[in-house]
Amino acid sequence: MHPAISHDAGYQRFVTEVDGHTAALDYRMNGQTLEITHTRVPEAIGGRGIAGALVQAAFEHARAHGLRVRTLCSYAAAWADRHPAVHDLLA
Repeated sequence: MHPAISHDAGYQRFVTEVDGHTAALDYRMNGQTLEITHTRVPEAIGGRGIAGALVQAAFEHARAHGLRVRTLCSYAAAWADRHPAVHDLLA
């Protein structure tokens, strides 16, 4: 089960809290392209699929809003490579 993820549009990030630790995916908008710049998950809560859930949330947001996605973060790029269902969103 993945944790609840919230979208903080003001700070351009997706965020979740697990066991008192905050994990986040940062992005920036470039026209109609959501550029994922960084995914960070504290070591204390690593290995639980949290980073993947954050990236998935970003792609779901992009699809729902008609955006393209550019993966500038190496983790997000690797995640997208493993999920062909999002390839149509890649910029």
